[in-house]
Amino acid sequence: MREINNIVILTGAGISAESGVATFRGPDGLWEGHRVEDVATPEAFQRDPDLVLKFYDERRAKLQTVEPNAAHKALARLDAEWGGNLLLVTQNVDDLHDRAGSSRLVHMHGDLLNGLCLSCGQRSVITDDFSNRPACPHCGERTIRPDIVWFGEMPYHMDQIELALARCDLFVSIGTSGAVYPAAGFVQTARHYGAQALEMNLDPSDGSLYFHESRMGKAGELVPAWVETLLSY
Repeated sequence: MREINNIVILTGAGISAESGVATFRGPDGLWEGHRVEDVATPEAFQRDPDLVLKFYDERRAKLQTVEPNAAHKALARLDAEWGGNLLLVTQNVDDLHDRAGSSRLVHMHGDLLNGLCLSCGQRSVITDDFSNRPACPHCGERTIRPDIVWFGEMPYHMDQIELALARCDLFVSIGTSGAVYPAAGFVQTARHYGAQALEMNLDPSDGSLYFHESRMGKAGELVPAWVETLLSY
């Protein structure tokens, strides 16, 4: 513990599920009643933009009914009090880490509250429903799509993430399935450069064998306890 200075933390759907945010893909293979291929690909948007925009409007509306949980708040505390380098990488498109107060944070799969203009390429916070076709604040065109990384698209901030993984002493994965790449490969990258690796999850992930330690349980219980221990050294 005393040798840890640089930390990279990866969070997935499991941490937000405890706040009431639906996980990306349920046991029936559907996301909120829809096939992923129908709402989370560029082809789906081209084929039926009204369906896709309505789907993300519904996700945005539900997001306003949930709050950060103890795990989000504990990671925000760690962000505020940790004197070394820290990067919190979330695969989640919700804003619960932001609302909890984390600042050393990147959203690798985009942000549900943002829109991406297909005309000028700029990203902006969009308060109106996507289905109302709001004008881009930068160019005025009504060509806004959700600023979400869909299947077949490149995740954001990969250069920053890869650099942090190469420099970290500790890699921590929280609430992730270990099934979606490139995030599923982060633990192997971190270990390649000599980092220790800790997993906290409800159940063992697909990549559990790559971690030095796996702690099973609710993030809302495991993460605050871990943060408290880490900050006590």
